[in-house]
Amino acid sequence: MKDVIKIVAQTKDYLWGGNKLRKYGKVSDKDKIAESWELSYHKDGPSKTEDGKLLSQVLTPSDLGKNVTDFQDFPVLVKLIDSADFLSVQVHPSDDYALKNEGQFGKTEMWYIVDAEDGAGIYLGLKEDTDKQVFKKAIDDGTVTDLLNFYQVKKGDWFFIESGTIHAIGKGVTVCEIQQNSNLTYRVYDFKRVGADGKERPLHVDKALTVADFSAFSPRRLDVKMGNKRLIGASKYFSAYFTAVCEREVFTADDKSFTAITCIAGCGEIEGKKVVAGDTYFIPASYGDFVVSGNLECILTQVRKYYVGIDLGGTFIKGGITDDLGNIVVSDKTPTQTELGAEVVMDNIANLAKTLLKKAGLSVGDVEGLGMGVPGMIDGKNGVCIFSNNFGWKDVKISQGIKDRVGLSVEISNDANAAALGEAIFGAGKEFDDMIMLTLGTGVGGGIVVDNRLIEGNMGAGAELGHAVIEVDGEECTCGRKGCLEAYASATALIRDTKRAMQAHPDSKMWEIGDIDSVTGKVAFDYKDVDVYAKQVVDNYIEKLACGITNYANIFRPQAVILGGGVCAQGDNLIKPLQKIVDKDVFAGELGPKCVVRVATLENTAGILGAVALVMNKNS
Repeated sequence: MKDVIKIVAQTKDYLWGGNKLRKYGKVSDKDKIAESWELSYHKDGPSKTEDGKLLSQVLTPSDLGKNVTDFQDFPVLVKLIDSADFLSVQVHPSDDYALKNEGQFGKTEMWYIVDAEDGAGIYLGLKEDTDKQVFKKAIDDGTVTDLLNFYQVKKGDWFFIESGTIHAIGKGVTVCEIQQNSNLTYRVYDFKRVGADGKERPLHVDKALTVADFSAFSPRRLDVKMGNKRLIGASKYFSAYFTAVCEREVFTADDKSFTAITCIAGCGEIEGKKVVAGDTYFIPASYGDFVVSGNLECILTQVRKYYVGIDLGGTFIKGGITDDLGNIVVSDKTPTQTELGAEVVMDNIANLAKTLLKKAGLSVGDVEGLGMGVPGMIDGKNGVCIFSNNFGWKDVKISQGIKDRVGLSVEISNDANAAALGEAIFGAGKEFDDMIMLTLGTGVGGGIVVDNRLIEGNMGAGAELGHAVIEVDGEECTCGRKGCLEAYASATALIRDTKRAMQAHPDSKMWEIGDIDSVTGKVAFDYKDVDVYAKQVVDNYIEKLACGITNYANIFRPQAVILGGGVCAQGDNLIKPLQKIVDKDVFAGELGPKCVVRVATLENTAGILGAVALVMNKNS
């Protein structure tokens, strides 16, 4: 494992630059320091290590992380910028245009305002919808800035600038810029300035008019708290976080991405190495936990992947966008409207997905795909809901319907299967390769994960764990059979048995709740220590559930069985007696590998994270 590396930046002396970056430790033999390229693989200004080696020659693919090595080229560039004068009014092309016409990538970027003089600001986007002719005339007249929004800025502001957005940094602003690894700019207007050669710098008006967005600009401000840092900018090329450290904080560099830390204020230490404002350190992927101490403000840069997750319910469609660590960036919901038919439901899913993308400031190209948990018999391979009793659907080609509406690749599975995969990757089962999940709700759903892959059966119709018979000719099940696990271990069954016990025993203390209609799945557990009839209900419930778990343990021998649903709020009152029975009854007892019984941890996010896990598994 490599050590933490202090980066030596490359400096630039553009004509609009000043000398404020010298107080951030930047050194140059030029009169001005307009920019310092802190983290750069770009040929126009590659970063180095303290011993003079190019960073790109020192770091290995494993140091960068899988998210980075999935790109053809290093995807991100981090700069510090000092504008003693206005930068040119400019625009950056999209990747599609730049690759086709320039043979290089376009540029999306963001600015964090490190410092600003009184009244200083930036030009960002058009005030109102404009056409090319009007904009071209304004360039010719020297009035182009009249068409642009001017935002006065202060330390701590930040702005996200998509490719196609016309912009300029004003004079008196110090910026930390996180951007795509590109040096491609189309100048629109340069205030009639001349360079050292006495000539005006060239403009790129025709190209700019081709790539610019002439609609009214709407600023977006991503600000999502993630532990001891805040996500303030996200794209497929970079994720930027702000953190303020007071005394000591621990961060983690996982195996998917490096972390670059640029100190923008204060001083302290990173893993025992001195850091002051203007320093940038590189922490390799898989480094694990690292300590930042002192009193300082930093921008952390990583390369993360993003996913759309949809939890399709009968009443509401819940959705979210997450990163590859399972952090939910944004979430929302919308009515399902199943009564209006599958086409309307797919419209609602698509509209929710588009809303989520807009809230997160992400484009379709920034996310890896859309995953969705769907109730019913689901053929995930072909993207078809074969049958959903709740929705009244038969052979609905839902994956293609959503792909056509949103423009993303789509992965679907049964909702219980998706929840199981979510727990396996992000929740209570993430330390296990093999696990089974049982959801104890109105019914009993299930999911089987082997080697971190779902086992769904032929056409996705398997893993109906709630409908395995544990008692021949037993209680009626909703599926039409008798004696299924669902008929004994669901919350519905627990409520039924509690009511039966109360009705059979008028002297039961459980009647203290009022009437029979007040019974919930927790009543018997609440009274089990003071009422023999309540204890009988609980003991029977645990016995039947343990029977089902033991059966699955004998068939699959998973490392863990994860339980979800409201009844799991009982915690040890449920888990300890279950574990005791399973340990006793499982084949070979103590001689075989232990099957751990645990409570699910994702709770209300299980559906969204499970849906995301479908895409992650498909892409891995």
